Amino acid sequence: MQTKLPRELLATDAGQRADAILRSCVHCGFCTATCPTYLLTGDERDGPRGRIYLIKSMLEGNPVSEHTQRHLDRCLTCRSCETTCPSGVQYHQLLDIGRAEVDRRVPRPIVSRWLRRLMLFWLPHRGRFRWLLRTGWLVRGVLPRSVQRKLPVRQRPQFTLPQPALQSEHHRSVLLLQGCVQDAATPNTNRALTRLLAEQNIATITVASAGCCGALSHHLGAVERARVQMRHNIDAWWPYIEAGAEALLVSASGCGAELKQYGRLLQDDPAYADKASRLAALVRDPSEWIEPTWLSTLSPSGGRGHRVAYHPPCTLQHGQRITGAPETLLEAAGYQLVPVRDSHLCCGSAGTYSLLQPSFSEALLERKTAALCAEKPDCIATANIGCQLHIASATSLPVYHWLELLADALPAEKRA
Repeated sequence: MQTKLPRELLATDAGQRADAILRSCVHCGFCTATCPTYLLTGDERDGPRGRIYLIKSMLEGNPVSEHTQRHLDRCLTCRSCETTCPSGVQYHQLLDIGRAEVDRRVPRPIVSRWLRRLMLFWLPHRGRFRWLLRTGWLVRGVLPRSVQRKLPVRQRPQFTLPQPALQSEHHRSVLLLQGCVQDAATPNTNRALTRLLAEQNIATITVASAGCCGALSHHLGAVERARVQMRHNIDAWWPYIEAGAEALLVSASGCGAELKQYGRLLQDDPAYADKASRLAALVRDPSEWIEPTWLSTLSPSGGRGHRVAYHPPCTLQHGQRITGAPETLLEAAGYQLVPVRDSHLCCGSAGTYSLLQPSFSEALLERKTAALCAEKPDCIATANIGCQLHIASATSLPVYHWLELLADALPAEKRA
């Protein structure tokens, strides 16, 4: 693609990166076939190729309006297009640049601004979100039915955790991201992971001062706030990294995808660039850490006869390029995986997308739940908190994190 970006923009890092990404696009259109929003509307401007043209036109100095902003906002950032693209176009990086520029040039309506501020106030803060969630549970009966449907069911603690004395005897250790929304809404996910790691004599280190990974702020356009959160987390984890923690395990694939980008997102920060790169290199999804061969030595039996529909989150299959690993582990634990059509397509959660683009989100959710329920499974499994809550709001089937199923399949004496 030929470009004519202004010299003053090309003098910046963002301008040079945008120019390189734009020039790598060859207009082939393969991306449109796997773009969820294009499949919904059939509008070129709601597909990656069309959005690339909109961003190119804007960066070249042409007029923009709320229409450009609307089509960029409709993108889920699922990155399915990147998996499909034969030219390796880094679309999500270009979208970040385009969204920042359109927000600079087109002020948002006051209602939109306040909604984003409220989400930034509540969601990335563990204590605030827990308070909000508990309040919602208390007044559930008087809330509108649409809100009731979105409230997650309160989880009862499962999977007895190892005692601190036992953990201290372990010679190996890994850091564990506590998270914000997941920690409050689905605490059994990390409890299950801790239980599984204890069987490998690996101690988990949870640093209470570490907060949100920065993904929510990043995708809401508050990039500097996200960078502050990233620096804070690096400072919180750094003593343990220097002390020999083998990895930073992240059970929410959306957070994992963000953490693996720390090196790029802080590359221009002289105080944190090296640390961010080193930390990003330590980030692992649990499916990269747990070996099927190890799991088979525990003689898992709980999964036998249970039919599971597995939904691979976009942040895992497209963002982290991890495919097949959770499925292999579930099968090793005795679960029977049923086929799910269009598994490459987004469920419509996409972080805050379900709140900002409810009509698109609900349409995608309807398609996804129909596909997941088609083979009449006993339950649904996924690997990301956002997908888990979103899908659970639209089906009567139980929806679990795959780690819960894995831990539940262990022999009873190993779960206690």
